[in-house]
This record gives sequence, C-alpha cells and structure tokens, in this order.
Amino acid sequence: MKTEEELKTEVKNRYASIVEKPRASCGCGGKTEVVFDVDYSAIEGYNPDADYGLGCGIPTDGAGIRQGDTVLDLGSGAGNDAFVARRLVGETGRVIGIDMTEAMIDKANANNARAGYPNVEFRLGEIEKMPVESDSVDVVLSNCVLNLVPDKQRAFSEILRVLKPGGHFSISDIVTVGTLPAKLREVAALYAGCVSGALIKEDYLAIIERAGFDGIEVKSERPIAVPDDILDEVDPADARALKLSGAAILSITVRGTKPSRDATQTKY
Repeated sequence: MKTEEELKTEVKNRYASIVEKPRASCGCGGKTEVVFDVDYSAIEGYNPDADYGLGCGIPTDGAGIRQGDTVLDLGSGAGNDAFVARRLVGETGRVIGIDMTEAMIDKANANNARAGYPNVEFRLGEIEKMPVESDSVDVVLSNCVLNLVPDKQRAFSEILRVLKPGGHFSISDIVTVGTLPAKLREVAALYAGCVSGALIKEDYLAIIERAGFDGIEVKSERPIAVPDDILDEVDPADARALKLSGAAILSITVRGTKPSRDATQTKY
C-alpha cells in the first residue's frame, strides 16, 4: 500500500511528463490515444495550448458562473478550464487555478502571459491544503482531479472552507458503479491514471454530503467504455465477469452548494 506522499509524487511525475511530451491526448495521464472524448474546441475562451486532453467532462457547463464571480479551478493543469471560466467571469471577475505540479503551473503561466489576462492567476498548492482564503470563492471547478487526491474527505472540506456561504462547486470526476474485477482495475489504471483512485459513486456522493454541502446533484453522467486493448490484457474470465456484473466506469459532473447559514462546520 502506497503512502499519501508516494501517491502524490507519482501523480506529480506523471503530469510533469505530460508537459514534457505534449499532445499525448491521454485522459487522466494514461497511455491510450483517447480515453475521454471531451471536445472543447467550440467553447468560448478555449485555448488549445492549454488542452492536454486530460479532462473527463466540461465542468463549466451549467456551473452558473456569472460576470464578476471569483472562480477557483482545482488541478488547473495548463489552464484549460480556467481560461474558459475567465470568458464567463469577464474583466470584472477573477479566476484562480491551483495545481501541485510545478511544470503545469509554469505552462499555465506561460499560456496566460500570451493571453494577457490580468485577472487570471495560477498558484502552486495541494487541494487538501489550498493557498486560498476562507469564504472567498463563488464557484469551485475541477475536472478529473479529485479522484487522484488520496484524502477526498479533506479535499471536499477544503472546498467548503474556501467557498462563500451560498457558493457552489461544479466538479467533473470519475466514479465506478459496482465492483470492477481487481485485475481489470489494475490494468485500466495504466491507461487512465484516474481510474485507480475512483470511488464507487454512492461513496463519492456520501463524502460530499459529510463535508456539509447542500443541494448535491449529479448534473450529467455518461459511461466510459473500456477499450478492447485493455480487455485483451486481462484474463477472459475477468472480462466476462465485468460484462455480467453490470459494473462500469462513469464520468459524472456533480454540483453542490455551501449552506448560506453561518454554521457550516463539517459533519465528520
């Protein structure tokens, strides 16, 4: 069993290598050509230099971002969702990106320097301990990142802390339904790194509820097909077991709101 620090180092190294070898188009840092078919190209604010094909959804869709909002993008990478959010908040709003990989922060800053957005900034930091003031953010975004965080309960507690009362999050992530055969999960993780940290959907939503959020809602959900080249690497019995069990990998986008009342302490 790897420690939290070992897991974080592994994730940092994986994402640093993606910056060094761009255009891998590998959802969540795996080795397939396409895992998550998410097309940003028609979205206002899209910057192709910031898109490494690492997202499993489009969390800005239906996020309720308004002109003048302060938006926080967790695991901001090269800035893809942050730049889309900047288009929505306008010149009077603010966008902050947080990522724990220095190479990604450097790439995002370079992209932002070319774009010339004075109200977008990127900070080096971890989601479980964000360098962000409490009660300072209107909307929190994240795209296929929370599944990589070892302490998800602490991560959602931090999201609650930084949101203003009445503020909300819109997070795209990977979850599972049912139990994936152990060997299949192991092999799938080589193709899409986020699969290794994915929780069962009900457990994931329970963590959000325990953190203290209201109005928790799955805004969108779609299955992630397991490519044939993954199934070819597992025992045929495991492949058959997957088909018979009804287990699946899902991409979901979840929204939740910080209560407006003063008492917003976590419940766990």
